[in-house]
Amino acid sequence: MASCWRPTHSSFRCLLLFVFVLTVEGAGAERTNSSVEVEQKDGQFDTSYLDIVTSNVQIIYTFNHTVTRNKTEGVRVSVELLSEGTKSPVLFVVRQKQAVLSFQVPLILRGLYQRKYQYTQVGRTLCQPPTLALSETQFFYVDVSTLSTSSVQYKLRISRVESFTLQTNKKFSFNATPSQPQFFKYEFRDGVDTVIVKVNSEKNFPCSVMSVQDIQCPVYDLDNNVAFIGMYQTMTKKAAITVQRKDFPSNSFYVVIVVKTEDEACGGPLRFYPLSPDELLDAGNRSKTLEVVVYPAIDSEVYVMGMLFCLGIFLFFYVLTFLLACIENKRMHKKREGLLKSSNMSPAETGKSPPSPYEYGSFGDNGSTLSSEPVTDSLASTDANYGYLGQEAFKRRPIGTRHTVIRFERSLDTVGRCRQESLSSVEEDDYDTLADIDSDKNIVRTKKYLFVSDLARKDKRVLSKKYQIYFWNISTIAVFYALPVIQLVITYQTVVNVTGNQDICYYNFLCAHPLGALSSFNNILSNLGYVMLGLLFLLIVLQRDVVHKRALTRNDVTALECGIPKHFGLYYAMGTALMMEGLLSACYHVCPNYTNFQFDTSFMYMIAGLCMLKLYEKRHPDINASAYSAYACLAAVIFFSVLGVVFGKGNTAFWIVFSVLHIVFTLLLSIQLYYMGRWRLDTGILRRILHVIYTDCIRQCSGPMYIDRMVLLVMGNIVNWSLAAYGLIKKPNDFASYLLAIAICNLLLYFAFYIIMKLRSGERIQCLPFVCILFTAVVWGSALFFFFQGLSTWQKTPAESREHNRDCILLSFFDDHDIWHFLSSIAMFGSFLVLLTMDDDLDAVQRDKIYVF
Repeated sequence: MASCWRPTHSSFRCLLLFVFVLTVEGAGAERTNSSVEVEQKDGQFDTSYLDIVTSNVQIIYTFNHTVTRNKTEGVRVSVELLSEGTKSPVLFVVRQKQAVLSFQVPLILRGLYQRKYQYTQVGRTLCQPPTLALSETQFFYVDVSTLSTSSVQYKLRISRVESFTLQTNKKFSFNATPSQPQFFKYEFRDGVDTVIVKVNSEKNFPCSVMSVQDIQCPVYDLDNNVAFIGMYQTMTKKAAITVQRKDFPSNSFYVVIVVKTEDEACGGPLRFYPLSPDELLDAGNRSKTLEVVVYPAIDSEVYVMGMLFCLGIFLFFYVLTFLLACIENKRMHKKREGLLKSSNMSPAETGKSPPSPYEYGSFGDNGSTLSSEPVTDSLASTDANYGYLGQEAFKRRPIGTRHTVIRFERSLDTVGRCRQESLSSVEEDDYDTLADIDSDKNIVRTKKYLFVSDLARKDKRVLSKKYQIYFWNISTIAVFYALPVIQLVITYQTVVNVTGNQDICYYNFLCAHPLGALSSFNNILSNLGYVMLGLLFLLIVLQRDVVHKRALTRNDVTALECGIPKHFGLYYAMGTALMMEGLLSACYHVCPNYTNFQFDTSFMYMIAGLCMLKLYEKRHPDINASAYSAYACLAAVIFFSVLGVVFGKGNTAFWIVFSVLHIVFTLLLSIQLYYMGRWRLDTGILRRILHVIYTDCIRQCSGPMYIDRMVLLVMGNIVNWSLAAYGLIKKPNDFASYLLAIAICNLLLYFAFYIIMKLRSGERIQCLPFVCILFTAVVWGSALFFFFQGLSTWQKTPAESREHNRDCILLSFFDDHDIWHFLSSIAMFGSFLVLLTMDDDLDAVQRDKIYVF
């Protein structure tokens, strides 16, 4: 045709050709239209139509209904294919004023691995766009057609949906299948800005999806498109979505319920994998009865009350601490005045005799009181049975050095002189050679009865710097750890808000109160206690640190040579770790899930480790682990925690390796603690072990020299070996909590041992730490009760996790897990206070009378 319009052709010839083409096309179209018969019928609601359709017959049903602005009616199209064995589907097209809905019967839905499921019964609800007119008659048409050459029989029914608009606080029950989804409309009433849509079912399966979508056409109500818009959750028995008015400009939304074709998304078993991807699988009976109800959510006053309650609880501890500090300051002021008065009186006037420097304490082996024999004389009486694996023979350092004179030539007359000349003031610089230092350590640390003065001999300035490294290191770790965590959880929350996929985060949806972009503000707010109480503990430690430094500045003999050596670096690290636990726990609860659970537990491991180190440092300040080795061990624990979460679920090989490493590490640590570090791990270790076994167990059958230490280590090995066996046999899914349980069990065991040995040594627990111990024990018990309620669990699918969801129990704002946050932060703060004040009774006792255990 294009060539006809060239200048070399006449216009007349082109016109004839164009008319010929139009004539031929018109004749073909007439023949085509004449081969399809169109039947048009006036349809009636609630009437069943049994008709037959073929490739030559197309049926159009015409319906009309009245739509009012103040009342919304649902219209449902139900279709059933009665002919069996038909290869060509029947196409149904519903034409409305503002939308077109089309589907085929049998309906084909795809599942996992592109498996196909067919349904011969289909039910769809028509969307109802809002109308501006007060009353309007709308028409819609149902077109039925097929390309099947044989007759296909079907049944069509158009009905009105009763209770299409949901009412507040009113339950509505209905049935749904994968090919017969349901959706309903809810309109916000005046004064209600937020509602909670809850859907319940008696049956776990089949797996379902609840979606909240804006009022628009089409409505995405099939398994393969329900996740396209809006917010949605998979569900078994429970689902709940909090909906805010600001997210829906029309002040209304649809609640869509879809039954999935498979149960894999809800943790159910997978169906048999087909031999051919094109094979059609029978859908089976997947009907589910559900119940939907819409509740108004809490208002702004409840938010304010919740925040004030949270702040009030922890500010109360600040006020209580201030009052106790004032009372203690007043008591100490009166005590100083009493001491000043008594210092001007003679012993005869006071009626008291000066206390003997060795009247303090008795040890539990035989219950006898210590004699007046100088402590250092026990060094000279140490025999070859000191029992350490690091040296093959007992070596005495040469007599005549300055330290030796101090060690062996002291008498009772010199004990009362200035404590600056005591053993604790001797530095490593006072030795002639490194060999002398090593030999002296073997003599001191292998005595049968050790005193704090034996293990507090280093320069206090050096030790203070050593323990301050704990604080600076954990501060650095906190910064580098927290920044990417905050960035990640913000990304998680953004993804949830943009995609609407609420399966990403494992909230307690029945008590998740949003605020701004945060989906569960109450779970974040309840972590405030860790931060506030951690800061309060740092302030208490700072006050004690300042008082102690002032005492050292004025050369107070009591501060220099009495009581447990005061090093505050570990306390600062503990307080910082508690604050970071609150921050990271809040970050975790922004979007709790499988991939970020370690955020909530990492600093719990650190807190447990730092508490054990502090307990050990109290009596072993010179030989406690350095900050670098301690944090390296804690990093290894966190590394295994991540490996356990990722690979530990049901992996036998992983559990074997972890259990073996757990037992080996326990044995090595036991040897380290028993011999006070005076052993070497080298090629001769087996020979030395066999020599000790032959000497102490076979040749002379002597018992262990350090009975108390042996009891602790035996109990510790029994506990840890039992935990290792439990993990290997049970293979718990929550590896992070299992690892934390190991740390807590060891901490409790060591703490109980410390308390028992303190009482056995004749020491006492003052009123304040005693009250803290009782209070902390009660609070820990209550906290664990709420912790084990298990409102959600990332170990299961999101739908299974929601089965554990519960309503709020405190002020209609906080749930059980929030109460766990409150109580556990208070319990941790109380535990820290116990560690800080437990040895206050020894502040006036000379260090060579304080036992090491």
